[in-house]
Amino acid sequence: MQLIKSEKCKFESNKLIISESIDVNEWKEIGKGLTFINGSVQIWIGDWARFGSKKGWYTDSKAYDEIEQITGYDRATIQDFKYVADKTSSLRNEDKIMYDYHQLKAVAPLTLEKQQIFLNKAVDEKLSYRELREEIKKEERKELKQQPLPDNKYQVIYADPPWAYDDKQDTVMLGGAEKHYPTMPINELCALPVEELSQNNAVLFIWATSPFLEDVFCVINSWGFEYKASFIWDKIKHNMGHYNSVRHEFLLVATKGSCTPDNIKLYDSVLSIERTEHSNKPEEFYDIIETLYSGKKVELFARKKRIGWDSWGNEI
Repeated sequence: MQLIKSEKCKFESNKLIISESIDVNEWKEIGKGLTFINGSVQIWIGDWARFGSKKGWYTDSKAYDEIEQITGYDRATIQDFKYVADKTSSLRNEDKIMYDYHQLKAVAPLTLEKQQIFLNKAVDEKLSYRELREEIKKEERKELKQQPLPDNKYQVIYADPPWAYDDKQDTVMLGGAEKHYPTMPINELCALPVEELSQNNAVLFIWATSPFLEDVFCVINSWGFEYKASFIWDKIKHNMGHYNSVRHEFLLVATKGSCTPDNIKLYDSVLSIERTEHSNKPEEFYDIIETLYSGKKVELFARKKRIGWDSWGNEI
């Protein structure tokens, strides 16, 4: 498809020359074409990086340094382009509708079937990138709410709530909770009937980051628990923050009734474990919980099943 159909503009390496005889409609069409080119370049670089990866031409740090020099983009951005190219390659083989990079980025984490549904919706309803993302978030929140909680009673409840950050990070690979999973506002988290899952004597392990340290106590109390102690996960690697360079999260411990550990073993309250993928928590914390408590366990907002645990979440 030719992106710009006009004889009244000329492209040079450092400028665009537009004929004085152009009318307003032709001028608008050129603008639309430039917008498509901007998005297309990102897609093309993603496909280019994907091809190089498949060939094994860049797999180490030095190779990344070279492709940064070639493209002028930093490593995280190139990884972002490649991720979108990988996740949407099958969809783009159809070549029926012209999707721009931002639309493809919005649907990249979804299944192929859902990618098609939401992209068709974006085209039919002329949704902007932000509007498309909001539609996807609404659907994901709806799916999460529709999933019934387990019909059981547990001694141990382990939760990593999808806190709704007001962040502006706009890459798929880095930062930005909304780019990775459907978030929930505090009132919806508090309204979850978690207290009905707990035995009379139960313990809650719940993750919280510094921005939600105050809010997490509202959730703990709404679920029928009382705060007792905390672990700190030192991630070693730093993340950008508004007030400091953030490298830790809190795992708060709260109880209902009397629920001191079954196995009296005192772990260090600070664990230094290098972080990996976005939001993934270290296996060591599961091991600690399993050592301390022998009763029935459930993980809320789980991303995968764990042997010996029940799980609830829309990413399993």
